[in-house]
Amino acid sequence: MGRKRKERVIFENIEILDAGAKGVSIGKAPDGKIILIPNVVPGDVVDVQTLKKRKQYYEGKAIKIHTESKNRIPAVCEHFGVCGGCKWQNMQYEQQLFYKNQEVANNLKRIGKIELPEFEPILGSEKQFFYRNKMEFGFSNARWMTLEEIQSEEEIDSKNALGFHIPKMWDKILDIKKCHLQEDPSNAIRNEVRDFANANNLTFFNPRDHHGLLRTLMIRTASTGEIMVLVQFFDDEKENRELLLNHLAETFPSITSLLYVINQKANDTLYDQDIQLFKGRLYILEEMEGLHFSINAKSFYQTNSDQAYNLYKITRDFAGLTGNELVYDLYTGTGTIAQFVSKKAKKVIGVEAVPDAIEDAKANAVRNNIDNCAFFVGDMKNVFNDAFIATHGQPDVVITDPPRDGMHKDVVAQLLKIGAEKIVYVSCNSGTQARDLALLDEMYQVTRVRPVDMFPQTQHGENGVLLEKRK
Repeated sequence: MGRKRKERVIFENIEILDAGAKGVSIGKAPDGKIILIPNVVPGDVVDVQTLKKRKQYYEGKAIKIHTESKNRIPAVCEHFGVCGGCKWQNMQYEQQLFYKNQEVANNLKRIGKIELPEFEPILGSEKQFFYRNKMEFGFSNARWMTLEEIQSEEEIDSKNALGFHIPKMWDKILDIKKCHLQEDPSNAIRNEVRDFANANNLTFFNPRDHHGLLRTLMIRTASTGEIMVLVQFFDDEKENRELLLNHLAETFPSITSLLYVINQKANDTLYDQDIQLFKGRLYILEEMEGLHFSINAKSFYQTNSDQAYNLYKITRDFAGLTGNELVYDLYTGTGTIAQFVSKKAKKVIGVEAVPDAIEDAKANAVRNNIDNCAFFVGDMKNVFNDAFIATHGQPDVVITDPPRDGMHKDVVAQLLKIGAEKIVYVSCNSGTQARDLALLDEMYQVTRVRPVDMFPQTQHGENGVLLEKRK
């Protein structure tokens, strides 16, 4: 017996009421259930075709717009709506900031259920396009076909693609002509790689059967003008590999760091791979207030350099350092925040789980002639214990910038145990941040909150919170 065909219903004249999680917007169906709809703007009135029916909600797509929201604008990117990367590009920027601020407030109130001060104004990004310093692209020998291409009946010369994964489709790559997230020469480099590979019959990766020469491309840029390019190969073909890399080096002499890796494992993550230097040096340099930070292929660094600087200034301001404090910087990464605040502190202790990041942090401290920072590697929940505190001292201020999952409960418990006077909590996920703030509420009061927009045209952002010990 064949699978039962899903019933798809059309709801007419649905007003889009709000912006929801993951970049979708929210309407209400005639039966009272909410509808999650991508690529629409609050204030639009649309006809919606349902795609999935859940117990509490529908998922659908807009098939006709009757009334456009006053906050709707034309998307600048030809790939908008298919790529999935800039889900709010059709929304006025001021309205994007409004909804990002609203999401932080909702999470802290509904999940945290704590007393909150009045929020400080969300800090928007001066650059609303071409702000990212890192982009990663995938190769595929069976690119995603748009509906227009499928219906056109035109013969497709090449099915190779270099671009982004289609949302929720790990094996489908959309070929990108121009991306508005990273400054040139990013687009020029990516397009040249694709065109040269096609002209020279270099094979593109097949993600299902795992074969092909070209697997991924990473481009990193810095505010100093330095550029890193890393090509990830699957097949080990020295002649073709060097053909492409030599062409890149000759065509783009401004590339500071030209790297490659041969990765034949099931996934394309770099953290367990040996990075090979083809030309230049293994890192590029980022600069902030006269400090220089080396960024290698595996380094974590905030992807919006300008807003990272603003975020770190807010962090330093929240910490209110006088020069006499012992500061702990948890989840320090390559030590950027630790070194940024070090001139206002007596000493800074940075802790991070990734060994390569700690090596970078130490090297950066030497480069910047900073002698009041010390960095230690280990799993935070294991390292940040009583013995560590006894060895390195009772902190006056703790800065924590954990990954999206937030802090482990043992780390929160240790923070409550040591009772530093202030905690500055920076987060890229206000939901998990709210959970942690609720746990800290027994000892700490949130006294300042300021969201920062690190990622214009998307639903993502950062949030800075100051907690002060209750008297």
